Amino acid sequence: MGHPGGPFWAGRDEGAWSIPKGEFSPPEDPLAAARREFQEETGLVAEGRLIPLEPVRYSGKILYVWALDADLDPKGFRSNTFKMEWPPGSGRLAEFPEIDKLCWFPMEVAKKKILKGQLGLLAQLQRIVSEQGWR
Repeated sequence: MGHPGGPFWAGRDEGAWSIPKGEFSPPEDPLAAARREFQEETGLVAEGRLIPLEPVRYSGKILYVWALDADLDPKGFRSNTFKMEWPPGSGRLAEFPEIDKLCWFPMEVAKKKILKGQLGLLAQLQRIVSEQGWR
């Protein structure tokens, strides 16, 4: 899971982490967009066995998510950045990483760290791991 960068999320931990995600517009394929966004936000390539999860509505958007069975090392991750006015009202643009930390967590820890609206994705993942014998 990724911890969002920027001053709004600084110092927040439980209930702040998210799956790496981004936006796409048709005619772009949702899986191609997911692979692109994952690489942009983490610097890692999503190669391995992929299983689609049921889409979920989050913050007025529909998230299309895939479970990935692969060995990825988050230590060397690098994220793309965004700019925003900071401090507010200063007229100065500051640049922040979209994700400032990337970590694997045991499921029970992940359930505490993930944004509440994405918790259903972990339940789906847990079911897939159990049913399909993922490690």
